[in-house]
Amino acid sequence: MMTKIHVLIAACLLSAVGAFAQGIEFDKDIFKEDKDGLKLAKDNIKEGDKFYEQGAVFFKEAIPFYEKADDFNPNNALLNYKLGECYLYSVHKSKAKGHLEKAFELQPSIHPKINFYLGQAHHLNNEFDKAITFYSKYQGAVMQDPDPSAREDLMLRIQQCGNGKKIIEKPIRVFIDNLGPNINTKYHEYGAVISADESVIIFTSRREGSTGGKIDPVLNEYYEDLYISTKNADGTWTAAQNMGENVNTKDHDAVSAISADGQRIIIYRGDSGMGDLFECVLEGSEWSKPEDLGNKINTKNFQEPSACYSPDGNTLYFVSEAPGGLGKHDIYLSKRDDKGKWGPAENLGPTINTKYKEDGIYLHPDGKTLYFGSEGHTSMGDMDIFKSVFDATTNKWSTPENLGYPVNTADQDAFFVISANGRHGYYMSSAHQDNLGLRDLYMITFLGPEKKMVLNNEDNLLASAAAPVKEIVIAPVVIVKEAQLTILKGVISDYLTNDLLEAEIEIVDNQANKVIATFKSNSKTGKFLVSLPAGKNYGIAVKKDQYLFHSENFDIPNTAAFQEVEKNIALKKLSVGSKIVLRNIFFDLDKATLRVESTAELNRLIVLMNEVPTLKIELGGHTDSQGSDTHNQDLSERRAATVVEYLTKAGISADRLKSAGYGETQLVNGCSNGVKCSDVQHQENRRTEFKVLAF
Repeated sequence: MMTKIHVLIAACLLSAVGAFAQGIEFDKDIFKEDKDGLKLAKDNIKEGDKFYEQGAVFFKEAIPFYEKADDFNPNNALLNYKLGECYLYSVHKSKAKGHLEKAFELQPSIHPKINFYLGQAHHLNNEFDKAITFYSKYQGAVMQDPDPSAREDLMLRIQQCGNGKKIIEKPIRVFIDNLGPNINTKYHEYGAVISADESVIIFTSRREGSTGGKIDPVLNEYYEDLYISTKNADGTWTAAQNMGENVNTKDHDAVSAISADGQRIIIYRGDSGMGDLFECVLEGSEWSKPEDLGNKINTKNFQEPSACYSPDGNTLYFVSEAPGGLGKHDIYLSKRDDKGKWGPAENLGPTINTKYKEDGIYLHPDGKTLYFGSEGHTSMGDMDIFKSVFDATTNKWSTPENLGYPVNTADQDAFFVISANGRHGYYMSSAHQDNLGLRDLYMITFLGPEKKMVLNNEDNLLASAAAPVKEIVIAPVVIVKEAQLTILKGVISDYLTNDLLEAEIEIVDNQANKVIATFKSNSKTGKFLVSLPAGKNYGIAVKKDQYLFHSENFDIPNTAAFQEVEKNIALKKLSVGSKIVLRNIFFDLDKATLRVESTAELNRLIVLMNEVPTLKIELGGHTDSQGSDTHNQDLSERRAATVVEYLTKAGISADRLKSAGYGETQLVNGCSNGVKCSDVQHQENRRTEFKVLAF
């Protein structure tokens, strides 16, 4: 290590060299009083050069050696240039600026790319005007480059600086918190996906202990593996666990998507061509072996790096670099056909895709809000996160909106997902000071617009005229507008034994009389979760062989706010005396006329009668307590008879059907005459039931 006197002597020698100085060389004539220190510094440079000369992915290995040499002699132009370049290719990019500025000060012509790298360093530091100045100085050099992509990249960076100047002036209100040591390590963590209720997080990591335990010789990093964690009751995450050899291989395996219920995942595997997409299914507590998504999604010799599901699971959005797109990587969609196969890929078009790279896509459980990373649009540097909303009436996507600073930075920001209620986002970042390692996963808490500061009492208002106010209160934050959807989750079990059941869950658009999605509860836990975007009248049917089906109704208008409904469902076995409520049979107001929304439920009942030809049932009509007893009795009898008539017209023998009206005599709650009840409570009493008489 140089003594202070050595540094002073070296500085004097440097100043004497004048305008053409290259800084202080590692020369024995300059450091003749510290030959051992000089030898060690030169040895460190030699070791650093071994990594530097192997290319950018090895630059981080060179940094410790170069830093030791720089400690001995901080005024060498070439060493500072190399250190600055190495840091630009590391996760500690902020450290590049000082070294590059020093190299430029000592020798402005140290390297043809010095202006470009200084532009990058200032860009990453949000010094956009300075970045534009240096990028512009580099234009002369880049014009000599025979590769047109180099010129295009430079112009993109200048454009991004212009975007950054505007975006950073209006920061959004967020908290950004590191997910902590149960998730993050000193290695890379990124690409997190979450279930709709935030109970499960799956992410990709290049950490020690991965499957195979080897380092990729090209990337100089451990191979990627998938890890999983679940949320504790206090909001913390359990220690992440490797997802095992069914999911992970000795090659690269990265998570790309998770279904809303957490029962399916899409993974990226690097051992097939250039990297393809596969699907795994949670069967009880074990994940199935990955299954190739097929040639409508995956292409030969081209990369498909990311994908996501629609809430109903029938549409897949994915990214591909295959030829024929608008840019480097484009976003496509594919629809599942009646046989469960994925159909032809459709490009989302120029509103979403640019001539640059799009990646890291996520469709919100509302089924219409798409989040994705892009180098284009109004990105402020590298890749930013954008949001676009699909309008079903015009069949168009909205102009992508930059999520804003500080979520987006001048560095890479991508692989963003957001909770169903819209309050929390999760993404990868290396731009924060509290990183535990190379790249970490963070949770973003979105806040509303800032409220004006208010004083806490009138005394402070009076006192402020004579003295500064010491006590202030900030008005509560305004939570961002929540998503318009309902999350329905719960557990399915046997009514008598409480055994947990795997059952089929059918989601019906009652107005369209169309099954829009089918799911299954977990075979081991009985858990299920479905996402119901606002704007539809949903019929929910839970079915299992040898059991009576269970039905629920959710009529969710477009204006409905987010809600999470937990409903445990106990299925009743097919036996004499078993009774269920048909919640998706609807009548016109105060009439016995069936509404069209009842069709799916009635057809479901017809299927059951045909599957069990010996089954005999009673259809019972029930009303609420509003109105006279006589009127309610008559109405309930007529409604039950209408249902029987519908079934007989569909071919069900009349001797298997009985109708009965119970009026208001069997209320399911305490809403009798004289008791004030809500509309929801009255609705619970207005129902059609069927009871098994024989089978």
